[in-house]
Amino acid sequence: MRVTFGCLVIAAGICGALSFAFLAASLGTEYWYIIEMNPVNSSDSEDISSHSGLWSVNEGGKMYADSIDSFTADYSKYSETELRMLNMHSAIVVVLPLSLVLLLFGGICGLVSSLARSPVLLTGTASYFFVCSLLTLCGVSLYIIYSYLAVAETERLVGPEGLAYIHTSFGWSLGLAWLSYSLELLSGILLLIAARMAKLQHSSPTMA
Repeated sequence: MRVTFGCLVIAAGICGALSFAFLAASLGTEYWYIIEMNPVNSSDSEDISSHSGLWSVNEGGKMYADSIDSFTADYSKYSETELRMLNMHSAIVVVLPLSLVLLLFGGICGLVSSLARSPVLLTGTASYFFVCSLLTLCGVSLYIIYSYLAVAETERLVGPEGLAYIHTSFGWSLGLAWLSYSLELLSGILLLIAARMAKLQHSSPTMA
């Protein structure tokens, strides 16, 4: 079965649209990190588990804004590890939304380059999507490192016994961000293939 130029750019467009939707859903939900607490003396009806997003925390069904504002915090009150975490959080909440905005413009560039069937524009748009995927990868990777540092710092403060009845895990919001990253890469690859096909089509009449 021969793959046509139209099929390639449509597939790239679908992947790009899905990557935008998944990243937007990821940023707008609070299931990046899940904390389940099961103390021995806790009643079954008591809900003290929590899940958090990039800007808010849900504890027992109640939503709270993130207690640390990494942009306005007084850095003199924090330890070196806490300062590192604040800087990482600042980077995360800038890089991931930036990637989302760039994806929107990438979709417009992809539409224009596909209609023009320009190998140069298609290659440029593919490179643009690769940059977006790199930003998403950096943001997600920083969040994972940030989360592990937070757990390590908490364990240092309360001791291993303080975390004995606490189970932590990453949630589906983070999974959506990873899926968005994969689709951004796939969009770039499909656009590169489309650029190659358009270049061959343009050179065929000349060669003849």
